[in-house]
Amino acid sequence: MTTHSTVVTDFESAALAPTGLPTHELEASSLPIVGGEKKTEGVRGASDAEVVAAGDLIDSDLTPTEQDLLTLRRVPAAMPWMAVAMCLIEFAERASYYGSSGPFNNFINNPLPAGGSGTGAVAPGDAGLNESAGALGLGSVDASALTNLFTFLAYVIPIYGGIVADTKWGRFKTICVGTAVGAIAHVLLVIPAIPSVINNPNGSLGAFIVSIVILAFAAGFIKPSLGPLLCDQSPIKVPTIGYTKKGERVIYDPQVTVERWLLVFYACINIGAFFAVATEYAERFVGFWLAFLLPGILYMLMPIVLIVAYKRIYKAPPQGSVLLETMKVFRVLLANGGWKRMWRGGNDFWDRAKPSYIQEYTGELNLDKIFWDDKFVDEIKQSIHACAVFAIIPIFTLADGGIGNQMNDMSVAMILDGAPNDLISNFNPLAIIVFSPILSYGLYPFMSRIGHPLSPMWRMTIGFILGSIGCIIAAVVQWRIYATSPCGYYATTCTDADGNSLVSAVALWWQIPIYFFPAVGELFVNVTSYELAYTRSPARMKGLVYALALFNSAIGAAISLALADVIQDPNLIWPWVALAVVSFVTAFVFPTFFRHLDDPMTDFANAERQAGLQQPKAILESQHAAQTASENVEAKY
Repeated sequence: MTTHSTVVTDFESAALAPTGLPTHELEASSLPIVGGEKKTEGVRGASDAEVVAAGDLIDSDLTPTEQDLLTLRRVPAAMPWMAVAMCLIEFAERASYYGSSGPFNNFINNPLPAGGSGTGAVAPGDAGLNESAGALGLGSVDASALTNLFTFLAYVIPIYGGIVADTKWGRFKTICVGTAVGAIAHVLLVIPAIPSVINNPNGSLGAFIVSIVILAFAAGFIKPSLGPLLCDQSPIKVPTIGYTKKGERVIYDPQVTVERWLLVFYACINIGAFFAVATEYAERFVGFWLAFLLPGILYMLMPIVLIVAYKRIYKAPPQGSVLLETMKVFRVLLANGGWKRMWRGGNDFWDRAKPSYIQEYTGELNLDKIFWDDKFVDEIKQSIHACAVFAIIPIFTLADGGIGNQMNDMSVAMILDGAPNDLISNFNPLAIIVFSPILSYGLYPFMSRIGHPLSPMWRMTIGFILGSIGCIIAAVVQWRIYATSPCGYYATTCTDADGNSLVSAVALWWQIPIYFFPAVGELFVNVTSYELAYTRSPARMKGLVYALALFNSAIGAAISLALADVIQDPNLIWPWVALAVVSFVTAFVFPTFFRHLDDPMTDFANAERQAGLQQPKAILESQHAAQTASENVEAKY
């Protein structure tokens, strides 16, 4: 039996470089000596700040004091080129994802338009003015079922992808595998839209389902790895003192850095999503074969960037034991009636799995059975609290676009005037693209300067309120559509005796605010959830926790799938009303019950922890190796 009484303190008290990176990863040029009144520039910080690095790691000018943490403004780091490369990959992947999935509803829902090209495009001229592109003609229920199945898989599979990335392949390799799978999916996706196939609905449907399942697997490998890999590139891992160009003394903060970078990352997601405009016009005027081909072409940007980044990017190594450690921690926690303590709250439940507690009460510590450290238990506790927040987010996910096929059903009953019926959905990414820099460079820094930074839970509250506003507008617009449609409460499938579409007096452009308000809300809700996933998760398990943050979209898709038969004419108003009420009420749950998640995080991505070098056994092995090397030197001389 191996015991060691000081394992916990041995590594928890270890000094860190200002960047938080292992000292063997720091170049000499990044550690200039600070002396006298002149401070040599080190790592670049935010756009208006420069961070000073010093050879003396305990220099008081670099390490913030408690007073500094309370009084100094916190600024983010500038993005290095490798972080920019990750954003470029996300842009290409999301452009291909949304560019492909944007036409899915019309492809499944609507039949081939009369007088059209036979490839899904509408008839030319006035005959196609208020027609929608279509192919299979399976109807709203089947369209909702298949599109939500795709979304569900695309956000469930990341849980598996995150586990693989954390334990087997590492984030970079997992992304590469997902990219290869996605390339295959994009080739297959064009097949059901080929003119000779599209006229055979059964064959086209079979090929289509195969391609979207493979595409969902590709997203499942890429999504849980790319965001964490981006954040891994941060040059600063712990708060560090810096100076702005105007001489202001500031704190170069790792959590603010993650917040800023993820806002930029989310903007890139939606710049890519805006590519759906091109595919929606392609489906309307040319056909679905072009709508599915264009995203595949853009997708080929991804392997190029991955090849360029391969030797330059920091890759946290996978840790095969991290899931085993987590399961064993919970086994210890739940032993001897632990499930009863779990409901009482407080630290008593969690402390019982900490090695320091076990050693104090048993007098020994078997590192073959208890091979984690105290901090790992704290990290799991933080992750569980973050996951409780993630469990509420599906309410917002449903408010952001409705349940099932609500928005598409609304659009086909509106005056199109030659525009694609799914065009307005692109105001969602457009709003995000516009407001990302406003929040990142305007609202958030302003609130910080006046001493009232927007904490994560209040950001959640704002986002949910914006989602509620969007639902209220949607309910009013849907009521107006029913009131002015020739078919009343059956407006979605309204046609005349010749089969020509009859629409309400409501213009398609009234959908803009329905997309706009929840889209801005996404910046407060989704980006904050990604921030919580990265900053509150164990250093060696960020892929899995990040995937759990994404999972709320899968839950929303599952609810939509379950209600597909119900959410259709004449019942399209009240779901919006229900979502508006629930979203508004839930908004105030976050600052009331989760305000402890507003506490700032300062040490959440230490590279030595990610590499497993701070594990108790690893520390003992390192100490033993150092001692052996020292003895060999003494024996030699």
